[in-house]
Amino acid sequence: MLLSCDPRLLLYSSEEVQQAAELVYNADALIACPPEAVKNIHRTLWEAHRIASSGTNDGDPVPRPFRMSGYVPFNGPICAAMVCSSGTPSLLFFNWLNQSQNAGVNYFNRNAASAMSDEKLLKSYVGAVGAALGVALGLSTFVKRRFDPVRAKQVMQFVAFPSTVIASSLNCYIVRSGEIDTGIPIMNRRGEPIEVPGCDNLSQIAAASGVYATTASRAILNIPVLLVPPLLMNKLSFIKKMVARNPALSTPITLYLLLTSFGIGLPAACALFPQIVEVPVQELETKFHNLRDYEGRKIQKVYYNKGL
Repeated sequence: MLLSCDPRLLLYSSEEVQQAAELVYNADALIACPPEAVKNIHRTLWEAHRIASSGTNDGDPVPRPFRMSGYVPFNGPICAAMVCSSGTPSLLFFNWLNQSQNAGVNYFNRNAASAMSDEKLLKSYVGAVGAALGVALGLSTFVKRRFDPVRAKQVMQFVAFPSTVIASSLNCYIVRSGEIDTGIPIMNRRGEPIEVPGCDNLSQIAAASGVYATTASRAILNIPVLLVPPLLMNKLSFIKKMVARNPALSTPITLYLLLTSFGIGLPAACALFPQIVEVPVQELETKFHNLRDYEGRKIQKVYYNKGL
């Protein structure tokens, strides 16, 4: 996941991503007869796979702001602005911006085999962002009524955390809930779709498990991003002294702490739940229980892509 979330992947052009995808597509032929100019074809193909996966999802291009490699550089400054927000209007604005970007990340990194109509996408976006703003407004109003102005300004730094945990979880679940309705494809070890006689190979149970795992990872991600920086700003004495001497340092220090925490926390949160999940067939729908491979042996385990 450190390799998948590497921001340097954003530097590859669309043409380079497409060329990498073509290398991966022709992998079997290249391994069988590698070009003389390429000394280590396996290493070359794995790097091509990394580049292609960063910019595409099931062959469809992913815009840079919504790639996992673009999550920190595009979303980090927005999160820093949320942490620094001391007023309700600014908090609501950056929450809207944050959840709009999150909705795009969730959509473009879903299991792309699950189709989503434009109407469903619009409803998901409105529901996710509406929930985010509702939570942020409710907590902001509570803090300002509960504490005096000086204390309220300090507490407002932490409002972004609970509001975004709830909002990000709702955002991910709402945007990707369509996968649970339709199901996602079940694969073998090679990533090939498994044929189910007389039925499709879609599993709603696998889809639900994948969506729940991704939702949990989005909630966990907010701990290093939105909780750690304000805690360090308020608890580390040398940082407090620096900011007291020069208040203008508050924003750059917050941004530095947040981007560092984000850069470490993103791959860690994603890695908690594998993207390709192995599951015993007995845990899925009954149509998968008696599947057999090409040699007639009963299949015990299958796989699915939960998305990122």
